[in-house]
Amino acid sequence: MKTRKLLAPTAVLMATALLAACSGGSDAGGGDGGSSSEGGDVTLTFWHNSTTGPGKEYWDETAAQFEEANPGVTVEIQSIQNEDMDGKLQTALNSGDAPDIFMARGGGKLADIVEAGQALDLTDLIDPEVESAVSGTLNAFTIDGKVYGMPTSVLPGGIYYNKTMFEQAGIEGTPETIAELEDAVAKLKAIDVDPIALGGKAAWPAAHWYYFFALRSCSQEAMETDGAAVQFEDDCWTQAAQELQDFASTQPFNEGFLTTDAQGSAASSAGMLANDQAAMELMGAWNPGVIADLTPDKQPKADLGWFPFPAVEDGEGDPTAMMGGVDGYSCSAQAPAEECAAFLNFFMSKERQEAYAEAFVTLPASQEAQGVVTDPALLDVLAAYNEAAYVQVWLDTQFGQNVGNALNAGVVEMLAGNGTPEGIVTAVNDAAAKG
Repeated sequence: MKTRKLLAPTAVLMATALLAACSGGSDAGGGDGGSSSEGGDVTLTFWHNSTTGPGKEYWDETAAQFEEANPGVTVEIQSIQNEDMDGKLQTALNSGDAPDIFMARGGGKLADIVEAGQALDLTDLIDPEVESAVSGTLNAFTIDGKVYGMPTSVLPGGIYYNKTMFEQAGIEGTPETIAELEDAVAKLKAIDVDPIALGGKAAWPAAHWYYFFALRSCSQEAMETDGAAVQFEDDCWTQAAQELQDFASTQPFNEGFLTTDAQGSAASSAGMLANDQAAMELMGAWNPGVIADLTPDKQPKADLGWFPFPAVEDGEGDPTAMMGGVDGYSCSAQAPAEECAAFLNFFMSKERQEAYAEAFVTLPASQEAQGVVTDPALLDVLAAYNEAAYVQVWLDTQFGQNVGNALNAGVVEMLAGNGTPEGIVTAVNDAAAKG
C-alpha cells in the first residue's frame, strides 16, 4: 500500500492510511475507570455503536473470547446509536463517569479529549505486531508524538450507486464531473427514481456534500493551511459552498432529506438504497455493511457500486484526493491501563480484524486483514484509496466538536434555504474565534 499524506491539524497530523460509523452489545452503565471485585478481578466498561446484526454479534463474540483468554477480566458492553454517541460520550467524560473503552476517530475531537486529560497514553502498550500491521493509520490517534487510540477500520468516502437503476436510466459508466453527475440526476428523474438519498437529519451527512465540494475546489495547500489554522481564508471555501448550492438547486435529493435519518431503518437514506428507493448516496466505507443490514434478506446488495466524488469545473483540488476518517477506540485516562490496552491489542489481531471486516462489510485498519475484503464496491474504494494523491480527514472531525458542529449547521441552514455560501464560512470562523 502506498504511503500518502493525510491532512489534519498540526497537533494531530496523520501521515497515511486513512479512511466512519455503524452498529452493538448488551446493557451496561458508564465506566468509573474500571472496577475491581474483592478478589482483584477487573471489569472493563465498553461503549460502541453497533446496535444490531453482525456488528453487534462481532463485539459480543470478541468480548467473550477476550474474557476466556484473560480470566478475571470482564467486559461490560453498552451499544449506543451512532448519532447519539458523541453527545453521550462528552457528557460522560465531563462528569467523570466515562467508559473505560470508547469510540474515537482522531482529529480535533480526540485532541480536545487528550488536552482535557481524559484519554490514556497507549504509546508503550501497543503490541509491536499490531503496530506494524496498522502502519501509518496509527497516526490518526497520535497527538504530540503519543498514541491515544487504536484504529479498527479505514473509511474513505465516495458515492454508492445502484447499478441496475443506472442501466435502466441509460447512464453509461459513472460520472467523473459534476456536469456528468447532474446529467445522471436528470436521467434518473426521467424514470421516476429519486437520484440521491440524503439523510440530513443528523447534519453531518448533508455537510459531507460540502466537504467533498471543498476537496475538489480547494488546493491541497489551502486544505492544509486553512485546516491547520481552523480558519477559512481561501476563496475556495466560498466557491465550494456556491457549487453545492448550485447543485442542490437541481433538486437531486429525496423529498424531506433534511428530516431523513442516515442509518438504522428502511426509511433512512441507507435504507432507501437497500430497498431500491433511490439510486445514489454519498457516504463512507461503512455504508455497504449498513445497507446489507437493511436489505430484506440482510445480505450485501449485489448491484451496489461505488465511484469517487466527481471533479468540479475550475476546481484546484486533485480529482484523486479522498475524504475520509478512521474508526477506532481509546481508553479513558482512569481505565486500568494493562487490561484496557490488552483488549485493544486483542481486537486488532489479524483474526479479529478479518472478522471485523466481514461482520461490518468494511475495510479493516490492519493491512494483514485486507485480503478478506470481497465486496465489489469496497474493492473499488480500496483501489481508489491506494491511488489517492492524499486523504483529507472529515472536516468536522478535524476541527473538533464546537467548530465542526458550527460548520455542519451552516451547511444545513444553506440547504434549507435559510443561509448563504458566505454564511458557512462565517459560521466556521466565528466558532473558531470563540475557541
